[in-house]
This record gives sequence, C-alpha cells and structure tokens, in this order.
Amino acid sequence: MSDLVDRVEELADFFTEQVEEADDLGRLPDRTAKTLRELGIVRALQPKDFGGDERHPREFFEAVLAIGSRSPSAGWVSAVVGVHAFELAQATRKLQEEIWGGDPDTWVASPYAPIGRARRTDGGWIFSGRWPFSSGTDHCQWVVLGGMLTDDDGTVLPDGLRHFVIPRSDYTIVEDSWNVVGLKGTGSKDVIVNEAFIPDHRIINPADLGTGEAARQAGRGDVPLYRMPFHSMFSGAITAGTLGAVEAGMAAWVAYTRNRVSARGVKAATDPRQLHALGEAASDVEASRMQFLHDMDRLYEAAASGKPIPLELRAEVRRNQVRISHRAGAALDRLVAHAGGNSMRVDNPIQRFWLDAHVALGHGANVAEPIYEAYGTLTFGGKPDPKVRM
Repeated sequence: MSDLVDRVEELADFFTEQVEEADDLGRLPDRTAKTLRELGIVRALQPKDFGGDERHPREFFEAVLAIGSRSPSAGWVSAVVGVHAFELAQATRKLQEEIWGGDPDTWVASPYAPIGRARRTDGGWIFSGRWPFSSGTDHCQWVVLGGMLTDDDGTVLPDGLRHFVIPRSDYTIVEDSWNVVGLKGTGSKDVIVNEAFIPDHRIINPADLGTGEAARQAGRGDVPLYRMPFHSMFSGAITAGTLGAVEAGMAAWVAYTRNRVSARGVKAATDPRQLHALGEAASDVEASRMQFLHDMDRLYEAAASGKPIPLELRAEVRRNQVRISHRAGAALDRLVAHAGGNSMRVDNPIQRFWLDAHVALGHGANVAEPIYEAYGTLTFGGKPDPKVRM
C-alpha cells in the first residue's frame, strides 16, 4: 500500500461524512476540494518539475478507489481531474508553465467530446461550443475541451480532432445544468465557450497522445508514466470511478444487511439467499479490482521497457476495463435485488451508491460493444475500426 493510499485511509471518515452534503450541493463542498488538494491526489500523475509526484499509475488508481469506496463523487472527480495532469504533462512547455507555473495545485476539468468548432485566425483559432459533463468544474481553473478544426466555411478538416486548453476567464459554467439521479456531487455541469481565441500552443492533437509523439515532443518520452497509452489511462479513470461506486454500494449493503430483520422476523445475515448473493458479488467485485490494477502493472511494465506498447495489449486492457465496470455493476445489482424495498428510501445509502454506479456506467468509456468487437477483430487478424479508441 502506498503512502498516498495510507493518507486516504486516514481520511476515510471525512469522505464518508461529506457524501450527503456533496449530493445536496450538486458539487463537491469546498472543504472536500481543499482536502483533496492537500492530499495531493490530483498531483499524483503530474510531472515532478511542476510540483507533481509522477507516481506509478497503480498508486493513483488505488487511491482513487479508496476515495470512491467512501464517496463515489469525490472518487470520480479525483480520477477524472487527476488524469488530466497525465495528458497536460505531454503538452507544450509554455502551456504547462501557464497552468502550473504559479500554482502546482491548479486543477483542470474537461470533457473531451468533440463538440466545439474552431476556425483559423492569426496565431491560433477561434473556438466555440457547449459541452455537458464537466466533472469537478467548479473547483477547476482551466478546462480541456474536445473539438474539431474547420475551414472558414465551417467544414470540418480531415483529422481535425483536437483538445483545446482554456483558462477560466474564457468559458462559462452553466449553473443548474447538472440535475441527475447519481454522482450528484461531481458537479458535472455544462460549460460554454463563445468565440474564444485559442493560441496554437494550447492545442493538443490526441493522435500524438496515442502514438507517444506528444510525450517525445514534451521531452518526456523516456518517462514510463508518460509512455502509458492515453486511452487506457483516461478510460481507466472512468473504470476506477465506476468500481469505487460499486465498492461503496457493496459496503453499504453489508452494513445494512448486518442488522436487517424481515417482516417475518428472519435475520437477513443468516438468510442463505442473502449469503449466496454476497459471496458471489464480493468475488466478482474483488476480481474486478485485481484485474484492473494488474492491467495497470502490465501496461507500466511495457512502457518502462522502452518498446512500443503492442496494440494487442492495449485492446486487451480496454476489453478488460469495460468488462470490469459491467461485471462489478451487475454484482451490485444482484445485491440490491436482495436488499428489500427499504433500501430504496432516500435516507438509505444503498440506493445512493447504486444510482452513482449506474450513472457511472453510462459514461462513453464504459460502452462495451465496440471494444469487444475491436478486440475480436484483432484476435482474428482483422483491422479494428480506427474510431475505437484503444
């Protein structure tokens, strides 16, 4: 266990206690964001020369799981905001100076959905759009947004997908745009950019993240952390956020079932059906955690070798990530099916964490079918759809 996880464990009661407040606010409370900053979870993947720790990805994800198993919303924000440091370490030096030069605890939000459109102008691009699902955005000072380069007529350019990195002064957070049944405390609100000027040095080509070219250009091509596949890392953040919510739900189920007595006077903790459901679910959830962390070890070992990371390994890891999320989610569903009607009362944490897990499962990175198809195609010697990100 790493020192980062040790510090999370010391704060376990804090993260558990603030869950309801976060949901009521529709974002993380200021005190929770402050605690996460002091903890250093978002600096875990940040370069050492900008105040970060450059930790092994396993350490980062173990800490995310430890947070998420107490507070799924705090775990989700830690994962998503934290993984952005991994990408920005591969951006231009000038951009890194702008973001972290004055404060290494600066947070950066997203999302990557290529909704925005950018047209060329002198020295950069004029960029506009509206994006949903900007997790943790109230506590961030920058945002990285997906978009497409266009010509002057608005026609999208070939290979025009880009990430645009924008300071807080150039975008608007839409209040009351995060009205959901789960992961309420993530504050994943809409953001709007209206005709903002984006200089060239604040634009990242995600294709270069996938090939390792971005890391080489940033002078970090020999650092194993920044040789990790971008899509395995970002999607891994979603897997960890989902799995943390499932673990929170399972812990709530155990706590509730321990003292639950049926209308017929039967103690649930002695009911064979309850015991069977728990044994099966606990095994599936633990298997999911072990597989997820093992895959991070495998990828890091491949990255540290200095050799290109095979597409076959990346496809295997993405196959596993989506399966992990859905296997764990199904395990929690089976427990909830045995929890009785009172588990759905709003003051029962089982329903809260169950809904958190299902909202997490709705993220695009958890859509399984294209990943399975790509893995199968590759297994049988074909070429996977290049739109499937691995």
